[in-house]
This record gives sequence, structure tokens and C-alpha cells, in this order.
Amino acid sequence: MRYWRRLLNAWLCGLLLLSGSSTILASDISVRNPVLSPSDEGYLLSADFNINLNARLDDAIARGVTLYFVVDFELTRARWYWLDEQVISRSQTFQLSYHALTRQYRLSSGALHQSFTSLDDAQRILSRLRNWLVLERGAFRPGESYQAAVRMRLDLSQMPKTFQVNALANRDWNLSSEWARWIFTPSELVVPLLPTAVPVPAAASDSR
Repeated sequence: MRYWRRLLNAWLCGLLLLSGSSTILASDISVRNPVLSPSDEGYLLSADFNINLNARLDDAIARGVTLYFVVDFELTRARWYWLDEQVISRSQTFQLSYHALTRQYRLSSGALHQSFTSLDDAQRILSRLRNWLVLERGAFRPGESYQAAVRMRLDLSQMPKTFQVNALANRDWNLSSEWARWIFTPSELVVPLLPTAVPVPAAASDSR
């Protein structure tokens, strides 16, 4: 009888460990389709993110905890004689929160914000980064090769100090994508010229 009891206890412990592992694995971020597109001001970054939140993070949002998601972008240039040179390093923060009075989820960045009736809708917009100006004119050399990199992470440092201690000790809150890296060679940006106005001669006056 004791043997079967021990076996049952071992099986239950293994089941709990597996369920705990699946909770951790269910929470992750991955990057897809990063691209830099030319514009009149420089180069714009667009990317898609797969964001999977576990039950603990879903519950935290429902209880009014604001989550801070940060998108990091870096541009480096290889140097044969020293470490790679960091040309650009930029970050953009998105705040995801829930307001119980309005029963709406809110996604904001700076002074801009949007409200949604469901968490899925808010995540769908958060997962689509579009037209972020990361490279301004004069910050790069046309024709030279660079390595571009982008990632998204959950930033615990922007949360209240009393909350950070518990969050940092819990693996469910360790949410970050790997860096997505690719070789980028910018070209000379050409601003399209506006059509020159052609003067129209005044109608000849009737001499009669």
C-alpha cells in the first residue's frame, strides 16, 4: 500500500511540475517580418510580434496592473579592429492596462492611446508595429552594410517598486523575445521633386 501511495504522490508531483512548466512556456514573445522602409525623413521600422500571455499576466491586467512592453531597436556597424560600433539605439514603450469602470482595455504610447473591449483586440494592435522612425537622415552612410536588430520585452523596472520584488522572483513575469537580426544596407534617400509650376501666359487682350 505504501508503495502505491508513494507512486501516486510521485505522479502527482510530476504532473504539477509539468503544468508549471507549460505555464512558463505559454508566456513568450517572438518577432516576425522586421523591415526598414525608406521615407522622406529616413527609415521606418515595421515588425510583427507573437505575444502569448500566461494566466498570471492575464489576471494581473484584470486586477488593474499596468504592463509595460518595450520595443528596442539597435543598429551596429562591424569594425575589424575593435568591437562593433553602435550607431543607433532606440526604445519605444507601450502601456497595456484595464479600466474596471469603463470595462475597457487601454493601449497607450506617449500621448496616444486606444481603447478596446477585449484583451485580444488590444494584443492584436500591440503585436503590429508600423512606421516607427528609427533612422533619421544623416545617421547612416548610404551603401554601407549594417546589422539591424529588434526585440520586444516586458519591462518590470517601470512598475511600482513594491511590485517589482515579487515579479522579479517569479519566472512567469520573464517575458522577452530574442533579438531578430538582419543585414541592412541603406541607399541614398531621394526626395521626390515637386512639379515645377509652368507660368501660363495671360490671354491676349482683344485689340479690337
